[in-house]
Amino acid sequence: MSDNPENAPEHCPGTKSDDAGKASACAGCPNQQICSSGQPKGVDPGIELVKNRLVDVKNKLMILSGKGGVGKSSLTNLISRTFAHMNNNENFGVLDIDICGPSQPRMFGVIGEQVHQSGSGWSPVFIEDNLSLMSIGFLLDTPDDAIIWRGPKKNGMIRQFLSEVDWGTLDYLIIDSPPGTSDEHLSVSTYLSTSGGSWGAVLISTPQEVSLLDVRKQISFCKKMNIPIIGVIENMSSFVCPKCSTESKIFPSNSDVQNSTQIMCKEMNVEFLGSVPLDPRLTRCCDEGKNFVTECEDSTAVIALKQIVENIKKHFN
Repeated sequence: MSDNPENAPEHCPGTKSDDAGKASACAGCPNQQICSSGQPKGVDPGIELVKNRLVDVKNKLMILSGKGGVGKSSLTNLISRTFAHMNNNENFGVLDIDICGPSQPRMFGVIGEQVHQSGSGWSPVFIEDNLSLMSIGFLLDTPDDAIIWRGPKKNGMIRQFLSEVDWGTLDYLIIDSPPGTSDEHLSVSTYLSTSGGSWGAVLISTPQEVSLLDVRKQISFCKKMNIPIIGVIENMSSFVCPKCSTESKIFPSNSDVQNSTQIMCKEMNVEFLGSVPLDPRLTRCCDEGKNFVTECEDSTAVIALKQIVENIKKHFN
């Protein structure tokens, strides 16, 4: 929903329409209840709440993927750890809005931690002195509990995370989102676009054409929603043996198409940020909640991550 037709999601009936909040296109929109109620249309009270809460957050970075299984959550974890490791004088926060699959508590090694609430809001869980995390995983009784919510309730939780977590002063808030282009993405992009400061999205893919097909949809979604695209990261680009350093292609390109991710980026006019190879130590560190960036500094994946972080920072400096 938007008063400006150019910024409205596709098929939005508009705030002045009699169908505002009632049309099929309104299902899952974070402003549906306001549009369909007797309240003044076009005003979401959550927007001001989020703006006030994030006033001391300099940069916001969304991590997106067109499909599941491409390592989006793993790269969110690795990017945030790399940022924190390379920039000791800056503060970083990770917000896990993958409501149905919150994996960050395990990857950061803080399963079972409790979120404390005070007069200033929820306090995130600190991983390092300059890195903190908030996830719905902290609010579940057990890690095995399933979240069975419809869109409006998920959107309400996202707004609560953005408006009630006491991050303090952050240089970067890194947001791990679920795969696809659905309610959660519409909700968080609406709030971030009006929160002030710099923001943008990094898209994650793997080399095979099936994955790139969904990344193209994600790029189109970002352009329609006016989400600034920082670039695309190719995950699992190859396998590099940690003992002999021999590189093997896990997902070979088509016989007549090489470097397909980079070609796709040129065709869609987005930046290619870099490739991250597979390292079996990476999976082990994520499962055990260890910091791969410091545990395996000799890995080619860590070297690639440091360059990717430098490429991301260029867009915010």
